[in-house]
Amino acid sequence: MADLLLVEKAKMANRMTTDKFDPEVNRLLDAAMLDMGVAGVEVPEEADALVEQAAITYFLMNFGEPANYDRLKRSYDEQKAQLSTCTGYTAWTRATLSD
Repeated sequence: MADLLLVEKAKMANRMTTDKFDPEVNRLLDAAMLDMGVAGVEVPEEADALVEQAAITYFLMNFGEPANYDRLKRSYDEQKAQLSTCTGYTAWTRATLSD
């Protein structure tokens, strides 16, 4: 389950004031973290601002039917790609550095 502070940040980014959609917000944020994991990003227990922003972008892209879906998709894909190649966000970089 997504961190409660991250849920609130995602809702704020979507100008959402109700708790009615919290289960879907949680599901989408969890899916974002899993999707980044599939791409090789190691998501820390307490996500930093870069990981949080990528997760929020994923949420905005998949919540409802946003008019700017294509722009959000490109943005999320770029954020995920950058994280998957950055030292400190992938397992392979730590393994290489410890050798």
